Amino acid sequence: MTQPAEAWERRADAVLGIAASALLLGLMLVTFVDVVARYLFNRPIRGAFELTELTLLVLIFAGLPLVSHADEHVTMDFIDRMLPSAATRALIRIVHALCAAVMFFLAWQVWIKAARIAGYGDTTDVLRVPVGPFVYFMALMIGLAGVVHVLRVFVPGTLRASQATT
Repeated sequence: MTQPAEAWERRADAVLGIAASALLLGLMLVTFVDVVARYLFNRPIRGAFELTELTLLVLIFAGLPLVSHADEHVTMDFIDRMLPSAATRALIRIVHALCAAVMFFLAWQVWIKAARIAGYGDTTDVLRVPVGPFVYFMALMIGLAGVVHVLRVFVPGTLRASQATT
């Protein structure tokens, strides 16, 4: 972070970083043990693929609001170089507003899908883990990313995106 972070932001980053590291470590260990058990003992871990899928889902969607908060999405700055500073700041706010609208729409659609999946009682094939809570988690994280973009409309942070490749 280029600007001084609030104490809660530093703590949240630390906690989320540790949680992500633990998930990645677990993912790595499950994959390693599954490969060893499969090729050396011809006994793969039952449901390892499902564990991998669900862990990746949690990692990716939990990271979405973090990326939005850090303002580290992929950006193109070819227009920023031609605009005056005030217009660039306005453009950044407009883009955050559009991103928020898209995130809220996606969260709404995923929530509808989660309700349908939970209503059906869908589970994974091998371990029979209910899928509905994971889809609700996806919807919540997309919605949280939308909230972060709304906040960025009013407090846009630094102009990092427009100055990345100058």
